[in-house]
Amino acid sequence: MGFWSKLFGKEASQASTAVVEPEEYQGYLIYPEPISEGGQYRIAGRICKNIEGELKTHTFIRSDLLASQADAKTFMINKAKMFIDQTGEAMFR
Repeated sequence: MGFWSKLFGKEASQASTAVVEPEEYQGYLIYPEPISEGGQYRIAGRICKNIEGELKTHTFIRSDLLASQADAKTFMINKAKMFIDQTGEAMFR
């Protein structure tokens, strides 16, 4: 393993294995997963629901960038709730 891989590889590995606690909303699970970009955080995450025994997932990514990861998570959850209210299970089609 090269010097740069040793230096940066561990951090990247740890980031990809971070456990995200979902928020339940009307039978859906919302997983806020902001994406770090240039010192800011892009609003992103997943909306999941078990439908007839099959786990359906909708990836939710917005163009918005916020200064803090906590704000990005909060914003994603609020936007996901509005999306669920407006779209319902049609998001999985």
